[in-house]
Amino acid sequence: MEGRGEWERGGGGWFDRLAVRRKLMVLHNLFFLILVLSLYLVLRPPGAHLTVGGALLVVYVLAVAALEALILPRYVYGPIQRLLAADAALQQGERDEELIDPRFISRDELGQIMSSRNRTVTLLRQRERELTDALARLEETAADLKRKNHLLETAQQNLASQDRLVSLGMLSAGVAHELNTPLAVLHGSIEKLLEAPGEAAGRERLARMLRVTERLRGISESLVDFARARTQQMGPVRIGPLLDEAWSLVGLEPEARRVSFDNGIAADDEVFGNADRLLQVFVNLLRNAIDALGSSGKVIVRARRVTQDRRPWLVVSVADNGPGIRPDLLPRLFEPFVTSRLDARGTGLGLAVAEGIVHQHGGVIVASNRPEGGACFEVTLPGVEPES
Repeated sequence: MEGRGEWERGGGGWFDRLAVRRKLMVLHNLFFLILVLSLYLVLRPPGAHLTVGGALLVVYVLAVAALEALILPRYVYGPIQRLLAADAALQQGERDEELIDPRFISRDELGQIMSSRNRTVTLLRQRERELTDALARLEETAADLKRKNHLLETAQQNLASQDRLVSLGMLSAGVAHELNTPLAVLHGSIEKLLEAPGEAAGRERLARMLRVTERLRGISESLVDFARARTQQMGPVRIGPLLDEAWSLVGLEPEARRVSFDNGIAADDEVFGNADRLLQVFVNLLRNAIDALGSSGKVIVRARRVTQDRRPWLVVSVADNGPGIRPDLLPRLFEPFVTSRLDARGTGLGLAVAEGIVHQHGGVIVASNRPEGGACFEVTLPGVEPES
């Protein structure tokens, strides 16, 4: 029993450790040798031992040679070598060589082993492809879940911002109501003073004060618009003079005296919109540029015409040569209450309101940092359709 168990575990003697070819050589040589000796002993005639022995020896050599050269290589050794070569290719990942060519598969037991092996390898590769496809779908689903999670977080942030904007709208409506009465009184008083004769310098100051009060009244109306929707009067607006007027209002601040203003917009560049609301947009942009420049610098305003969806558009850029926008603020720059200013004047609402006005006009506003330094705001507004 112990010897049988050792044999079944592959631990036999020297014969068990021989290769198949050598085993067959030993077996068929032993078989023919016994056969030849048996024939010699049975058929030997008296006095002809050498002749019969030589003939049987020649038959033995020819039989062994035919078996080793013709029969066994074709039906035994060749199939075994193909199996070994295919297994080596499978282990090395050479997929073109891992399957045995059906032309070399016989119908005997070795052929059945080859066919079974081919089916197993084919099924393995099919399962491998299915697993790869499943992993790809899983990664795609994970990416989609990540994107939807990001959208959900953004929506939650937007809802929080909307809640704050609702409260701000109610507050702005109350502030506008309280400002309208004293502004109306101040505006009327300045108009009365302008009717009286006086020095040219004084009248110029009064005219500027009148523009400032009109500007304050416009801001008050915009606070009401921020609280509730209001129909705006739209029409062609020359953008160059509008930027000059915006700079004249911003230029009243002391910081603006150390900043140069370059308005390169052509005189005939027009957009379709509301002049008062657009004035508020560019006043906010110019004031932000002045605050960014600090002690000195330059503000450059340019415009270019583009055509999108067969419609004319005007892209107005307001750029400065200051330090630029912090990278952490750039993605959230137009959100309410986002500001880099720590003083009492920085509320973080100017750009949010400006973006809302631009969107009401059907346009877009984007911010970026210039390669040569400084910030750049591009406001894309609908141009004036050419008359037929």
